[in-house]
Amino acid sequence: MSIETKTIRTSNLDPWLNLSFEECLFEQVKEGQCWLYLWQNQNTVVIGKNQNPWRECRTKLLEEEEGKLARRLSGGGAVFHDMGNLNFTFVVDRQLYDFQRQLEVILSAVRKVGIQAEFTGRNDISVEGRKFSGNAFCFRTKSAFHHGTLLVSANLSKLTRYLQVSPEKMQSKGVKSVESRVTNLQEYNPGVTIDEMAKAFQQAFHENYGGDLQEQSIEEAIDMEKAQKLYEKYSSWEWRYGESPEFDLELEHRFTWGGVEFGLKLEQGRVNNVVVYSDSLDESFIDSLPGYLQGCVFDSHLLAKRLLDLPLVGERKNMADDIAQWLQSKTF
Repeated sequence: MSIETKTIRTSNLDPWLNLSFEECLFEQVKEGQCWLYLWQNQNTVVIGKNQNPWRECRTKLLEEEEGKLARRLSGGGAVFHDMGNLNFTFVVDRQLYDFQRQLEVILSAVRKVGIQAEFTGRNDISVEGRKFSGNAFCFRTKSAFHHGTLLVSANLSKLTRYLQVSPEKMQSKGVKSVESRVTNLQEYNPGVTIDEMAKAFQQAFHENYGGDLQEQSIEEAIDMEKAQKLYEKYSSWEWRYGESPEFDLELEHRFTWGGVEFGLKLEQGRVNNVVVYSDSLDESFIDSLPGYLQGCVFDSHLLAKRLLDLPLVGERKNMADDIAQWLQSKTF
């Protein structure tokens, strides 16, 4: 099957607009198409769709220093972007989504600049045990995207200045600090630049998927009027911060697949409102959890039963079972 490819790059540095561009591409990709989108943000913290911004980022400090908080469509954890970081997105027909193939493009691009890397953990790419790329994913009925970061020469002190990583997450990674866990590609090839990395990425994409190497501007690739409408969403307080009601009970736990934080509002012995924060990569499953639990009698075993009774399979079944067993261990 022949694949229609194109590479798209933008010089825009506004994260809210870049995420709008990405969603436009996500909505426009059609059967038989696979696109590579390369982009950068300036002084930005991007959180996963289901994360609690105040837990993940020193938001006040970021804004005081003219940084921006952005929330993406995909799950996963918080990341810091600056001009030393290159972002990539594979936007594909859902039937063509192939994580191993996409991963090979990334690894091949890094090899082209003289660095040997490997995929590690649930979504990281590392060199000598230190992460330089985090990856996340989003799926719809007919389309999918896989995006991530490439730390080339990022300011790692700002990364640790703005991001707040829970001690439980650091323990699960077996490291003492964020800065000891991450690295820049320039540490392994001092001469590599963002432009060189972008060209290597485009070359690796071309070698794997075919098509020509001609770069298309984002303005040529999408409906800019639609992008401006999406910008209103991505820049809004409601999307970036969301509601932060006072909860009657807050619970949190870290599983192998990610951390979860439940906020429960109770009324007349029932769960009246549920908010779930998580860095799980399966953002749509996390989105569905409040609906499963809302209205249940406030009893840990009954809440667990709701999850155990769900008609799920595979990884989602495992996740629901993990949460149910955790809830059953509570005494309420």
